[in-house]
Formats: sequence, C-alpha cells, structure tokens
Amino acid sequence: MSQTTFDEDDLFGEAAEEMRGEVESHLADAREALPAADSVWEVDADNALGVLNGLKSALDTGDAADHLRQAKKQYVMGERADAFEDADDLEAEIEELEELLEGIEDAHEDASELAGALPELRSALQDAADEEDDE
Repeated sequence: MSQTTFDEDDLFGEAAEEMRGEVESHLADAREALPAADSVWEVDADNALGVLNGLKSALDTGDAADHLRQAKKQYVMGERADAFEDADDLEAEIEELEELLEGIEDAHEDASELAGALPELRSALQDAADEEDDE
C-alpha cells in the first residue's frame, strides 16, 4: 500500500501542474469558441446588407472572451505565486489570443456600424434619385 505524501513541496508542485492544466484548458476552450476562418470568408446573401449581417453573425466570438479571462486569471495567480517553472509559452498564447480576439471584435463592430448605415444610405440615395426624377 502506498503512503500518501503531504510534503508541502510535492503539494505545491501538484497544485502548479493543475493550475497550468487549467490555463491550457481555458485557452483551448477560447480557441474553440472563436469563429471558423471559412465562416468569415464565405457568404450566402442576396445583397450587401445580407452579407454584412452574415459577417456580423460569423464574427460572434461566443464564450471565447470568458474562457480567455479565466485562463488569464489562473495564469496571473500562478505567476504571482511563482508556481510556473516556465510559463513563457502560456504568456505568449494569452497575448496572441487577446490580440486575435480584439481584432475579431473590432471587425464585428465595423460590420455592425456599416450594416446600420447601409439602409440609411440607400434610403438617402433613393430619395435623391426620386427628387431628380420629379424635376
């Protein structure tokens, strides 16, 4: 029968491994929640507004930000506790995901603004054309 060890160094090592595993798991979940590359490239719409609305939907990041936040929280805790022997890879992946998520969110906002402006622009152009026809 094996004896359970309660040595603080062993317990700390186990906790550090678990913490790293949680960070990696949350990062994987964040990546999985991101939109697929093809979904933001391929469209199925009859007009520009349909394309923009499809793009807005395709750029939905789902729970990616929440997973990234959880990963970052675990990472910060591990770093402050000096629990990770080598966490450069985790830090780099967190930064990469933050930049990617920010880019996707910026594109989503741009598509939303344009989708909101397009009907108004169309209406203004129609009104201008109608006025010209009336003259």
